[in-house]
Amino acid sequence: MSTSTTAACRPPERWFGTTHWSVVVAAGRSDTPRARAALEKLCQTYWFPLYTYVRRRGQSPEDAQDLTQEFFARLLEKHWVGNADQTKGRFRSFLLSAMNHFLADEWDKARAQKRGGGVPTVPLQFDTAETRYGLEPEDNVTPERSFELRWVLTLLEEVLNRLQAEYEQEGKADLFAALNPCLVGERTSQPYAELAAKLGISEGTVKSAVHRLRQRYRQLLRDEIAQTVAGSADVDEELRHLSAVLAGAA
Repeated sequence: MSTSTTAACRPPERWFGTTHWSVVVAAGRSDTPRARAALEKLCQTYWFPLYTYVRRRGQSPEDAQDLTQEFFARLLEKHWVGNADQTKGRFRSFLLSAMNHFLADEWDKARAQKRGGGVPTVPLQFDTAETRYGLEPEDNVTPERSFELRWVLTLLEEVLNRLQAEYEQEGKADLFAALNPCLVGERTSQPYAELAAKLGISEGTVKSAVHRLRQRYRQLLRDEIAQTVAGSADVDEELRHLSAVLAGAA
C-alpha cells in the first residue's frame, strides 16, 4: 500500500465531515438516525477482523459468532462511543478496546440472556465467517496482530470492491478485469504491450488507463480510511500505520 499521494487525492475539509466515523463521534452519546446508520455501516464492513480476533483468543466458532453479534448489539444499544474518549479518534482502536471491555465485563452477563437481549442486531454474514477464518494463515501472531492485519485486508478489499463497482457502472468491467493486476508491482514491470494486444488498443492508451486506475484507487483508499477516523489530520497517520502492518506481514 503506497503512502505517496498527490494534492488531488486529499479530500477537502468540508467533505470530511460526511464520513462515517466522524458522524458517529460528533453524535457522541446521542443516537441520531444518521449516526446510527453510519455506525451500522462501519460494523457491517469491519466485523470480520473482530470475529478473527475473538477466534484467535480461543473461542469456538459458535461462541465467536454469539460474542461478535452480541457485542455489536450492545455497542448500538448502550452508546459506548460516548465513553471512548481515549480511542474514539479511530474506529479500529475504539472497536478493539470496546471488545476487550465487553469480553472482560459484559459477556458473562449477556450469556444469561437470550441472544441479543431483544435488542435489534446488526446483520452480519456469519455464513461465510468460518470459511474465511479457515483461510487465515496458521502462525503464532497475537490476536491483536491478527486483528490489525485482517483490518488492513478488509479495508483494501472494500476499496477494490468500490473501484470495481465504478468501472462496472461505466460499462468497463472487462477493462477493470484486465488492468486490475496492474494495481500491484512497479510500473516498469507491468505487461503494457501484452495488455495492449489483448485489449486492441495502443500501449500508450494502456499506460494512461493504468495511471487513471491507480490514481482512483489511491483516492478511494484515502476515502475509505477517512470513513474510519474522526478527523482529516488522522488519515495520513492511519495510512502509515496500516502500511506498516501490511509490510510486517510480507
